[in-house]
Amino acid sequence: MFENLQDKLDRAFKVLKGQGSITEINVAETMKEIRKALLDADVNYKTAKSFTDEVKEKALGLNVLTAVSPGQLLTKVMNDELTALMGGEVTELDLKNNPTIILIAGLNGAGKTTFTGKLANFLKSKGKKPLLVAGDVYRPAAVDQLQILGEQIGVPVYSNTASKDPVGIALEGIAEGKKQNNNVIIIDTAGRLAIDEQMMDEIAAVKASTKPHEILFVVDAMTGQDAVNTAKAFNDRLDFTGVVLTKLDGDTRGGAALSIKSVVNKPIKFIGTGEKMEALDVFYPERMASRILGMGDVVSLVERAQQQFDEKEAAELQKKIRKNKFDFNDFYNQIQQIKKMGNMKDLMGMIPGVGKMMKNVDIEDDAFKSVEAVIQSMTKFERENPDSIQQSRRLRIAKGSGTKIEEVTKLIKQFEDMRKVMKQFSNPAAAAKMMRNMPKMPQGKM
Repeated sequence: MFENLQDKLDRAFKVLKGQGSITEINVAETMKEIRKALLDADVNYKTAKSFTDEVKEKALGLNVLTAVSPGQLLTKVMNDELTALMGGEVTELDLKNNPTIILIAGLNGAGKTTFTGKLANFLKSKGKKPLLVAGDVYRPAAVDQLQILGEQIGVPVYSNTASKDPVGIALEGIAEGKKQNNNVIIIDTAGRLAIDEQMMDEIAAVKASTKPHEILFVVDAMTGQDAVNTAKAFNDRLDFTGVVLTKLDGDTRGGAALSIKSVVNKPIKFIGTGEKMEALDVFYPERMASRILGMGDVVSLVERAQQQFDEKEAAELQKKIRKNKFDFNDFYNQIQQIKKMGNMKDLMGMIPGVGKMMKNVDIEDDAFKSVEAVIQSMTKFERENPDSIQQSRRLRIAKGSGTKIEEVTKLIKQFEDMRKVMKQFSNPAAAAKMMRNMPKMPQGKM
């Protein structure tokens, strides 16, 4: 996501590299490159022009900061203005009503049903008791898909396959939710085209009858500027409360994320970053701006880790590490938790400076596949007693996992090294001593 835009912005900033100060001339040249970069990213033309005009005005106004290089100054201004362009502050769901009714709308193929499941999973993790309502009466297997997702995440689904009346189904679903004490009711609807008046009238009728507290418009980020135009048409009819951008893990240029707030004046509330039910993030404009400028997003990375790692389990793991009892079962569990955090390349991109280095590196989603195969080919005894895995056992494990014995040996060696380091750092006194004994970096002249 945003890789091409990052590259072009980097090139634009190079115009100011080595310049002693910001001037009308070098800023104008830089802004021209930035405007081009935004248009190439499929950003709305008016949005791109007003954005670069605002950045130019702010940059020239701040040129009194002689201690800051022009490149650094412009990066700061760009970060602030990108944040403002995408909404400024995070906008959370309004969940104060009981039950809170959320209506999901959007185009065919935008990923509404998948998002509906993800949202229920997200709210369940926050302590809510959601109910899903299958209101798509047109797409074959739409009800089946929602029911499968509901089973997967442990959330009930209300459906009425005998009815073809979306308004009636929505009202029945709300009544069922109230009866079962569900405090959030999420209504999935059929995909529709903005030019299809009959379908647009239908969803307007669903809105009028259910009186939802939130109306979320789901849009495929890969459609770029078309997504913004569609959002405007839907907003004119529905006056939705927020936007959801799906498929931001795909080959998207980012134009929708950068344009949509300025065009429809509605906040982006969520972004979908993959197919898994956990691949849903609250949209933080400031964090996204930092990622676009290649500055990383450590806060989101830490939050994803916190969602997956249980405090009680972490405390138990810490005890095992101290006693040098960390085994392949623990290692395997850690891999599963890391995988739940999302796409590996996306995670690496959240670390400042790493995103650019990883730009041309392909990291497969199944990067852990061979490691998992090796661990799964071990016996229960071997997983619990890594020191027992000698040559004959390694040969059997290699055959069972479809790998070479050298790969098994390498993994065991890496595991042993990791276990030693973890044990050292689990003891604060030992860790401090190790840091003191590290060779000092040579002191250069400033």
